Amino acid sequence: MQKPIDGRRHGMVDYATVATVAAAPRALGFPKQAEGLAYGLAAGYLGLSLLTDYPLSARKMVPFKGHGAAEVAIGAALPFLPWLLGFADNPRARNFFLGLTAVTAVAAALTDWNAPDADALHPADRDLAHG
Repeated sequence: MQKPIDGRRHGMVDYATVATVAAAPRALGFPKQAEGLAYGLAAGYLGLSLLTDYPLSARKMVPFKGHGAAEVAIGAALPFLPWLLGFADNPRARNFFLGLTAVTAVAAALTDWNAPDADALHPADRDLAHG
């Protein structure tokens, strides 16, 4: 199966995730532990995104596959953090992080981590451009 998310699209998802995770604590009224986790994740996602070797980064220091490996590691830890950090009894915070786990898994599964040139049109876009 051709994976529809190339480096450029993955970057768009990453920066949207940063904004969403940073806005969630105030918008959803998270407890302190969940708030700290959200702000820490947003900062970490932003740093990783700014340094990843894909079109929307500031410096291309982290290989795209390395970025993917980091996301898999974060995604594997996310569903356990509400219990480990003691805010699992807050449904908004708990469910936000469980949803973030799902978004992370779907984005990782649909990303073409071997895209030869993330700046080039993705094959699906070429098909659309040539009608």
